[in-house]
Amino acid sequence: MKSKRAGKQTLLFTEPPRVIASAAIVGELEGQGPLGGYFDEVLTDDTWGEESWEKAERKMFEQSVRRALDKIGLESGDMDCLLGGDLLNQIISANFAARELKTPFLGLYGACSTMAESLLIGSMLIDGGYAGRVACAATSHFCTAERQFRSPLEMGGQTTPTAQRTVTGAGSSILAYEGYTGKMLYGNVFITAATIGRVVDLGITDTTNMGAAMAPAAADTLCAHLSETGRSIRDYDLIVTGDLGSFGSEMFLELCRDNGVDASRRHLDCGNLIFSSKQKVDCGGSGCGCSASVLNGYLLNRIEQGDLRRILFMATGALMSPTSGMQSDSIPGIAHGVVLERK
Repeated sequence: MKSKRAGKQTLLFTEPPRVIASAAIVGELEGQGPLGGYFDEVLTDDTWGEESWEKAERKMFEQSVRRALDKIGLESGDMDCLLGGDLLNQIISANFAARELKTPFLGLYGACSTMAESLLIGSMLIDGGYAGRVACAATSHFCTAERQFRSPLEMGGQTTPTAQRTVTGAGSSILAYEGYTGKMLYGNVFITAATIGRVVDLGITDTTNMGAAMAPAAADTLCAHLSETGRSIRDYDLIVTGDLGSFGSEMFLELCRDNGVDASRRHLDCGNLIFSSKQKVDCGGSGCGCSASVLNGYLLNRIEQGDLRRILFMATGALMSPTSGMQSDSIPGIAHGVVLERK
């Protein structure tokens, strides 16, 4: 059997899946940021007409998938599989949305790396011939994340300078096999390779500094990807990380330099893009919905239009829980990478 692997972590897709549609929904503050015009819908109410923030979050997940499908005249029943997750216990946002979508479902938890993880697994399913059309999605909500991981909003707790704001947002990508000829929003965007991340932990215990906890994993994945593919930074228009924020991005670039890789001229972080400095969100955005909304609202359009030829999209995740944090465990990080390419 001919291997589709390049080294220990990287996969090369011989029949690269194509991204045929996407959608992104964000909260009011995110809509006021520099990318506000790229999103399909901007909420004016954090509950989006629902009884709770949690129900609003699951609605964002479901509606982002439905909107992406609507753009190309498909329904959820046309999907062979739905892949996705969120930050909440038992990934209830994705699970309850999948209940409504009635599609074969694989629930994922990679913390904020979930969007890249879903694209990676979806591409494997399609390239392997196990699926023809796959929906990939992720969501997060500022209010639900605060309630689960930090403290009730009613307490009005202060943030630290290294803290990041969980993005209220959801994004979804619809993947199809290479020879797909149905209606497409994107006709030129393919996933040609992916690098499975390793769990990396350099001993960060500060739960208000997630960027520092995730940066080592991002650097590890980038260096592995370049080594195993034989490529250099110059082969990519952008190296996109998920939500390292301003502090984590600096640490990421420094760790890359320590390994002989200078990514400074090609690096963008979704957490730095989604908010402006005037919005006073400390070190930027975070959460599953951060990279999901920026990718599906902004970056895919730039690839389709020809502004970008090839990017490495690496969503980053901090694999901790409230319990591990209270027990003073260090915070493991992970980053999965997918190569999105215009053909």
